[in-house]
Amino acid sequence: MDTRLKLSNDEIKRAILTMDEQEDLPKDMLEQLLKFVPEKGDIDLLEEHKHELDRMAKADRFLFEMSRINHYQQRLQSLYFKKKFAERVAEVKPKVEAIRSGSEEVFRSSALKQLLEVVLAFGNYMNKGQRGNAYGFKISSLNKIADTKSSIDKNITLLHYLITIVENKYPKVLNLNEELRDIPQAAKVNMTELDKEISTLRSGLKAVEMELEYQKSQPSRPGDKFVSVVSQFITVASFSFSDVEDLLAEAKDLFTKAVKHFGEEAGKIQPDEFFGIFDQFLQAVSEAKQENENMRKKKEEEERRARMEAQLKEQRERERKMRKAKENSEEGGEFDDLVSALRSGEVFDKDLSKLKRNRKRITNQMTDSSRERPVTKLNF
Repeated sequence: MDTRLKLSNDEIKRAILTMDEQEDLPKDMLEQLLKFVPEKGDIDLLEEHKHELDRMAKADRFLFEMSRINHYQQRLQSLYFKKKFAERVAEVKPKVEAIRSGSEEVFRSSALKQLLEVVLAFGNYMNKGQRGNAYGFKISSLNKIADTKSSIDKNITLLHYLITIVENKYPKVLNLNEELRDIPQAAKVNMTELDKEISTLRSGLKAVEMELEYQKSQPSRPGDKFVSVVSQFITVASFSFSDVEDLLAEAKDLFTKAVKHFGEEAGKIQPDEFFGIFDQFLQAVSEAKQENENMRKKKEEEERRARMEAQLKEQRERERKMRKAKENSEEGGEFDDLVSALRSGEVFDKDLSKLKRNRKRITNQMTDSSRERPVTKLNF
């Protein structure tokens, strides 16, 4: 044990007597020391062999020397509690705060109140003729809204539609998450476990106080600072723990009021269950809002594509008509020119002129040919 601490037996003994003023003993090593506190039978056996101290095993000698400290186990327990106290309070206090603030939030939230009114109106409309005109509903029913699916589209629930209505008609309800920001933490608190943690702190503090009274009754020994150090610790720790107890009492009172405010029976529902209903609903609302946004964007994208396709189709149709009109215009123009030329006789004038030019060219060619041909004389 002392090897792992890298301290001698005397140094460990001094640290325990001074309540570890030099911070030589970490919490995990104190846990180990507490696990190996010698029993009375072990101490008696070690006492019988104290004359063989030099021949004792290192571990046995360590236990023997520690057992010489008056109330060794109680000192270790007090020292360990002192080192862990602030850490334990830091773990407990946020849980108590979460219950207190969560209870206030659900009680005071105007956004939650308005949303529940809309939910009630929805329920009365859907149940008209059956259980309509109800004055309220169990908060556990909140999370059934997300399970009520549309008969047209199974991906759409009553919650999606509720959010759409709320966003359009009651925009202030959108502050719901902001007004209930501590609900997720409150939903994690198990009151039974919290009470156990508080009880452990209370009993631990009481045990240290009892040990302090015992040490005060003992003769003062050189180097023993238990009384002075622990007296100061008890003063600070008692005030801190009293603050936690007051906060817990306030939190429980506010929680009871919140539970009754929502028609639940106090004592039959715990914070993790009560706040868990709201936490689950808030998560469902956030998810449904995001899904609504995704569906809206998808619809806008589909509409944009449809518009582009329609515009492209319209443009192609215009281009096709323009090409057709151009082709018809070109064919019609050649025919009109021919008719005009026939009527004016221009087509014949051009052909006659061309014919005359051709005849003249042929005549000229024949004349030239006869001139150039040589005359052959025949001799008889």
